[in-house]
Amino acid sequence: MKATWEKIEKNLGVLEVEVDADRVSAALDKAFNKVVKKATVPGFRKGKVPRPIFEARYGVESLYQDAIDILLPEVYSEAVEQTDIFPVDRPEVDVEQFGKGQAFKFKAKVTVKPEVKLGDYKGIEVAAENVEVTEEEVAQELERLQQRHAELVVIDEETAQNGDTVVIDFDGSVDGVPFEGGKSERYSLELGSNTFIPGFEEQVVGLATGDFKDVTVTFPEAYHAEELAGKEAVFKVKVHEIKRKQLPELDDEFAKDVSEFDTLEEYKEDLKKQLADRKSKENEAARESYLVDRVGEKAEIEIPAAMVQGEVQNMVRDFDNRLRTQGMNLEMFLGFSGQTLPELQEQMQGDAEKRVRNNLVLEQIAKEENIEVTEDELNAELNTMAEAYKRTPEEIRNILAANGSLGSMREEVLLRKTIQFLLENAKEVPADQLKPSADAAEEVKEEAAEEK
Repeated sequence: MKATWEKIEKNLGVLEVEVDADRVSAALDKAFNKVVKKATVPGFRKGKVPRPIFEARYGVESLYQDAIDILLPEVYSEAVEQTDIFPVDRPEVDVEQFGKGQAFKFKAKVTVKPEVKLGDYKGIEVAAENVEVTEEEVAQELERLQQRHAELVVIDEETAQNGDTVVIDFDGSVDGVPFEGGKSERYSLELGSNTFIPGFEEQVVGLATGDFKDVTVTFPEAYHAEELAGKEAVFKVKVHEIKRKQLPELDDEFAKDVSEFDTLEEYKEDLKKQLADRKSKENEAARESYLVDRVGEKAEIEIPAAMVQGEVQNMVRDFDNRLRTQGMNLEMFLGFSGQTLPELQEQMQGDAEKRVRNNLVLEQIAKEENIEVTEDELNAELNTMAEAYKRTPEEIRNILAANGSLGSMREEVLLRKTIQFLLENAKEVPADQLKPSADAAEEVKEEAAEEK
């Protein structure tokens, strides 16, 4: 097989391939074995028609398309490997010659991974690590724990406030007509949680136990139930109970209840260590993200639209998977949010482009610096996964190899190694002296414009 590659513009080129006649003949044989099972010829059972009889009746040309479908994916992959290109989209194939006893010739327009012209990637300024935990941060964590362990106590003499949980009956109608889902009895609603239609909870604030009130609200224009979208509704509300959080005292007893420590001071010291560890991980993630963004901004790349669209599809699929872990799915989310799939994809476009850019830049840096993944590093990753999923490393390797994900895992390890290389070669400066990335600077401009 002969294969040549010629770049014609930007990330587009032509792959020209010629396959010898012997492989064409073998593909025609496979095509015949496939179609003869369904061929009908008087005097012969299906699947038993001799090849000469079949070709005389239907013509050898009737096998060409099936033979091309069999041969093309195989030789295209070989040609890609032979010419050392990296396609990022489906090729546009033009068959120039195919026939019995002839070579198979075709040209394919192929969009390939773009060239990356790196800017500076060593000595990039990054915020110095800061894991100091203040007393104020410890106090905030204790307050959060107080809230988590608070008890709801019935309030009889006071009116409802934000943060209270009210037990209510409500019965909603539009133009005097009740609607589905608009009625409930003894429903527990936390005021200020923004779980009800905008304006509803605010009108319940100030009511006392036993009070009745007509609450008037307007459904959002993008409400998931189209028959209610933008409509004004009236809810007849009755307050049965008002419950307020009662925070536990911050003392030694509290420490014993929520931890393994006997005193509050011991628990505070442990909290300080936990917060420092959390802060260290958050800082490291933020430093990595900032550094990768800065290096990406300095590079010159013309990213094919197909790569961005492919990443958008990956992001949509990941989003759907996350929703499913929460008992929802993408279709339900779109219904509740009033968005369409194209609108969601449009929202993801910017992040998708940045991801593609940054990954291409990291790959190029890895090539420039000869950063590679060793078998020991790959095995360490497999061991980590095996421990997490309670399987053996061999089982994990076989599963990944079977679904074609082993290469992706190697790429992920390579990207992490490359980011670590950038951190090791970065210049640490105090956080207040750090220049914002282009994305962060743009966000600051937009916020300032909104305030004006």
